[in-house]
Amino acid sequence: MQRLSGEPASPTRLLILANVLVYIGTSIASGNFVETSEDVLHTVGQANYLVLQGAVGQLFTSNFVHVNLTHLFGNMIFLWIFGLGAETLFNRKQYLIIYLASGLFGSVLSLFTGIDSVSAGASGAIFGLFGAVTIYSEGLDARSIIMALFYSLYFLALNIGVNVNVYAHAGGLIIGLLLGYCYARSTPKENRYLA
Repeated sequence: MQRLSGEPASPTRLLILANVLVYIGTSIASGNFVETSEDVLHTVGQANYLVLQGAVGQLFTSNFVHVNLTHLFGNMIFLWIFGLGAETLFNRKQYLIIYLASGLFGSVLSLFTGIDSVSAGASGAIFGLFGAVTIYSEGLDARSIIMALFYSLYFLALNIGVNVNVYAHAGGLIIGLLLGYCYARSTPKENRYLA
């Protein structure tokens, strides 16, 4: 579908651009394009000890910072996949609320990983998009909700590993599921796929 003149740009494309621009900025600050330095991660990533001392802005900025080029590339692939799906279901405002709220809640839950923990990445927000799309698409009857939860937990389990912030993923997924459910309930069934 071709974008009409004057029509707002795709939120998925804008978020990918924002993540890439932040990565370029952190690469310049790190003096290394392949990997973000620890100093930069402690400044704009989420260093829990600093958040607990008042650097609460890191709960937001960390969602746009990536540890290395592979981390960025992987997250942007999934943002592209789930983001484009979300664009067909939610309006621009709903989409951005899901993305930002999921990322923020994932960051808040990440505080439970320990005071010495440092984390970064858009995956909490991306899990939120996945959860919202899944529950919205499955429908609101009990069987559909159970299936959406099953798919979501399965996807979460696939992403458990070393150096993976499961708290951020789970937090984003929870908020995405809740918001997707709320948006589905407030949208008549016949209009649900016309966003």
